[in-house]
Amino acid sequence: MKYETVIGLEIHAQLLTRTKLFCRCSTEFGQKPNTLTCPVCLGLPGSLPVINKEAVKMAIKLALALKAKINLKSLFSRKNYFYPDLPKGYQITQYHLPIAEDGQLVIEVNGQKKAVGIERINLEEDAGKSIHDGMPDSAEKTYLDFNRCGVPLLEIVGRPDLRSPEEAVEFVQNLRTLLQYLEICDGNMEEGNLRCDANLSVRPVGSAHFGTKTEVKNLNSFRFLAKALEYEANRQIELLEKGEKIIQETRGWDSSENRTVPQRSKEEAHDYRYFPEPDLPPLVVSEDWIKEIATELPELPQEKIERFVREYNLPVYDARVLTTSRQLADYFEATARASKNPKQASNWIMREVLQYLKENNLTINQFPISPESLAELIKLVEDQVITMTIAKEKVFPEMLTSRKSAKLIIEEQGLKPIADDQVLNQMIEEVLAQNPGPVKQYLEGKVQVLGFLLGQVMKASQGKANPQKAQALLKKALDRLSK
Repeated sequence: MKYETVIGLEIHAQLLTRTKLFCRCSTEFGQKPNTLTCPVCLGLPGSLPVINKEAVKMAIKLALALKAKINLKSLFSRKNYFYPDLPKGYQITQYHLPIAEDGQLVIEVNGQKKAVGIERINLEEDAGKSIHDGMPDSAEKTYLDFNRCGVPLLEIVGRPDLRSPEEAVEFVQNLRTLLQYLEICDGNMEEGNLRCDANLSVRPVGSAHFGTKTEVKNLNSFRFLAKALEYEANRQIELLEKGEKIIQETRGWDSSENRTVPQRSKEEAHDYRYFPEPDLPPLVVSEDWIKEIATELPELPQEKIERFVREYNLPVYDARVLTTSRQLADYFEATARASKNPKQASNWIMREVLQYLKENNLTINQFPISPESLAELIKLVEDQVITMTIAKEKVFPEMLTSRKSAKLIIEEQGLKPIADDQVLNQMIEEVLAQNPGPVKQYLEGKVQVLGFLLGQVMKASQGKANPQKAQALLKKALDRLSK
């Protein structure tokens, strides 16, 4: 506890536009290498960029959601560096005056809320892709795919307000959810549509000065982000404890060895020789257009959480889980309305539905049971047409495979509960006769075995017995034996 970790994140989010930032080439993923290019995105002589209005609109949406200041006039610059996947030798980005700045994103860790500052939001184009592995002669050559050149990105630069890997993960998860709610980025980290770089330093607890930072690049999963930050903080602390200096550098995460490794010395802004992009005029947006975009914003995640707690009387934990995506939240609301039982709708979705989606690697949009059908099942249990055991073990699995309604499955398989007390009493007598040991224990005062005996009755009824009724009849039968 002698040291404090200071973390600032830079997130690159690929925008869901159909075309690139400065040309009309498609942004479709997975196409044949070097087929989605043109003179503009390859930077050929004589070509001129033209801004994609839809990308600008998406940037404004995010700025509004993050309560950032939107600059009515912003500028594009050339960031100059030489790398094989950058055919122009520079990247068009925003540096001196971004489209938005000074926002915030609220996170919650261990029940504590915290507003994390957003320094700036930049519009910029992506570079190409260097392919180092997977080719017959990868040991000798690097292949280049320029399809990604010019794809629109938002660079979201967070302030160094994060103090732990847990806070950093929560920040990226919350930002990813927000981007998905706004429908401006799909958040797919595996395809590189959401990429995270982390700046980390450590300092003595109580110090007001930042330590020397290192940058860890391209962390493409929440797990790797947490592990990389934990490793890097420990590495820096060990160096300081030995009296050694931290080198300001860019490092990469080696997932095979679970450690960060040096890549290159850290560049400063002057190393990129930023200067205004001569082929693009200033980007000017009007206050009226911003107001129009604001009317199109959906209900945002935090607003939805608060409403679910207030309107449906859900615990905060349930509300947070159910709002992890707009589609999941919509599914819950449709189920809650149709069943008129929000808590049972929440329970079913958080357990059975999400478990099925996880096991089959599906999204809620691919779930085979409609909200109305799930609501019907919930109401059948509530009306005691079937028991919860039958609903979970028999009806729900059959609905998943056959797509039939709960009512039809109940009729076809004869799953209605046993209503006749005489039939239940007969089962109870058989259970008691087959379990003389537990019966003797109960009669001697060990009441805990009642649960075991009830379980045997439920098993004999194949889950068709009403648990409350079966327990009451079981107690009566045991009382008769005690007398």
